Amino acid sequence: MNPMPMPFVEVPPLLSALRAQLRRAVVGQDELLDEVICAFLVGGHVLVEGPPGLGKTLLILAFSRCISARFARVQFTPDLMPSDVVGHAVYNPATGEWQIRRGPAFTNLLLADEINRAPAKTQSALLEVMQEQQISIEGQTFPLEGPFMTLATQNPIEHEGTYPLPEAQLDRFLLKVRVGYPSEAEELEIVRAVAVGRVGDRLDISAVEAVMSLDQARALQRAVAEVRVAEPVLAYAVRLARATRETPSLSLGAGPRGAIALTRAARGFAALEGRDFVVPDDVKRVALPALRHRVQLAPELEIEGRGVDEALAEVIQSVPAPRE
Repeated sequence: MNPMPMPFVEVPPLLSALRAQLRRAVVGQDELLDEVICAFLVGGHVLVEGPPGLGKTLLILAFSRCISARFARVQFTPDLMPSDVVGHAVYNPATGEWQIRRGPAFTNLLLADEINRAPAKTQSALLEVMQEQQISIEGQTFPLEGPFMTLATQNPIEHEGTYPLPEAQLDRFLLKVRVGYPSEAEELEIVRAVAVGRVGDRLDISAVEAVMSLDQARALQRAVAEVRVAEPVLAYAVRLARATRETPSLSLGAGPRGAIALTRAARGFAALEGRDFVVPDDVKRVALPALRHRVQLAPELEIEGRGVDEALAEVIQSVPAPRE
């Protein structure tokens, strides 16, 4: 029996309540909040790059509580094995049978902390989970019960003892989000909330309330999948992705997955704005997080100290948007 569809009119109030609850736990970082919500709405994964201690764990914990979902966290280290992520088979001498012990990837929201500290073999184990929404253990395949989202983090400063993510795995992330330090006022609020009148620094999400069930979260994703993308807007997303292959400032442009990511993420942002249709500004808004990890800067620009975002901004500016 097919579940009842969620009318789009119910989507904006749910998203407004979700945002409000997340802000009860996370101070500032509004852009990060919206980008994580956007990725979740369209079934995507997020790679967060930034220094430690900026509330990424708190955000995903609060998010799981808001949507009544299961949460798991994996601290990636150089000695982490694939079985530590997906699980493994254990022999039970009492029954004489092999039993499957499920790993932390059997969840709804997975925080992969410092993902670039684990070797390629372990990273590839997570790749199947992210792409196929299933896990293989000893020849058995276990489909994951959605929704499933991976939020992976990496520190842009420390490179010793790290294993850079290959392009194939970077491409599996819908968005790459860069997070900076909070403003002075926001930092003061964070310190006051954590350090005043409390023992220890345990993450507190007690004020966060659930705003939907897991079934409602699934229905929400299905409703956002019906957000309309007109042909001119779709063509605009394709032109943006293709323009990254034609500019001399980038040695590697975005492939077709870049245009797909632009379109998917734009649907999520349209829903966040309360619209059941995508406009060109939605595509522009997601262009940097959707493309920055799918392109490579030309060596001569890298020597000059310029960045990928700067080169992409020039590309976005050069491609005319369709009139609404």
